[in-house]
Amino acid sequence: MKPPEYPPKPVPGDRVAVLSPSSGLPGLLPLPYELALERLRTEFGLEPVEYPSTRKMNSTPQQRADDLHAAFADPDIKAVLASIGGDDQITVLPFLDRELIRAHPKPFFGFSDNTNLLLFLRNLGIVGYHGGCLMTEFGRPHSLHPLTAESLRAALFTHGPYELRPAERYRDTDRDWADPATFEAEPDSEPADGWIWHRPERTVEGRAWGGNLEILSWLLMADREIERDVSAYEGGMLFLETSEELPRAEEVHRILRNMGERGLLARFPALLMGRAKAWSFDRPNDLQARRLYADEQREAVLRALATYAPHTMAVFDVDLGHTDPQLVIPYGGLVRVDGPARRITVTY
Repeated sequence: MKPPEYPPKPVPGDRVAVLSPSSGLPGLLPLPYELALERLRTEFGLEPVEYPSTRKMNSTPQQRADDLHAAFADPDIKAVLASIGGDDQITVLPFLDRELIRAHPKPFFGFSDNTNLLLFLRNLGIVGYHGGCLMTEFGRPHSLHPLTAESLRAALFTHGPYELRPAERYRDTDRDWADPATFEAEPDSEPADGWIWHRPERTVEGRAWGGNLEILSWLLMADREIERDVSAYEGGMLFLETSEELPRAEEVHRILRNMGERGLLARFPALLMGRAKAWSFDRPNDLQARRLYADEQREAVLRALATYAPHTMAVFDVDLGHTDPQLVIPYGGLVRVDGPARRITVTY
């Protein structure tokens, strides 16, 4: 497979598409969405352009595909940003015009359910960007986290290496997006213990592949966008994260076990595992329960690696995915993991 290429980047003053390839939550919870639009204009100098289904709940897969086609085909649109994730973006994939999108490569930003589109773009030869949804990152209460803002600016506007840095503090709990008071105060946070390294004896470099673990499992079940010949992923850089649905450690192990049985895990010399989201409105775990959940998930991942990829280096609690701050990972882009130096460098 030909390595993905980096699409041209926007510059301040450019127009960017804001759309909802998954859930139309901006229509139900406008406060973080409107705040995100304001920050795109005032802090990033970009002009957001909204599409018909952006604020529409229960839009059809065809309607969402139409928005994506319009955004990619418009020469005045220089990047495409997802409002948020969801759970049914897989149904949009069959409606997408591969040749249209391949002919108009643009940076796409999103994570979680947007793993579908990121993998789709990678298979078209286009590097995408895992991270930076409007409502969660650009619309963060009070202000953007400095680490998130720095990573987003680098990914949006620059080309070249960017060294990721571990957060000193992180946020796992959320507040009600329907309450205006949520956005007036800095969110609660707790100390971070840094990244946790497993088998850091060497340095490896490869092109990023992965995303949200639950979405990857659905794609595997539906036989969509994942190569049957797993040798196509040889030497790649695996990165994974789990969602606010808080999958049980045993379920995480089962997904990885099945990926191992397929021969996928052994293809990757290194794994970046995002900090586990351990709190949700449905499961408001206290600090002790959150730490136990993260420990159990880490052990589940290590168990799968021990069986199917015993030589793979792993870095846990990387600030990617469903966490705050959030670092952007170039999907299909180069990632270098220097185990002896404990450094991770991505190429935006």
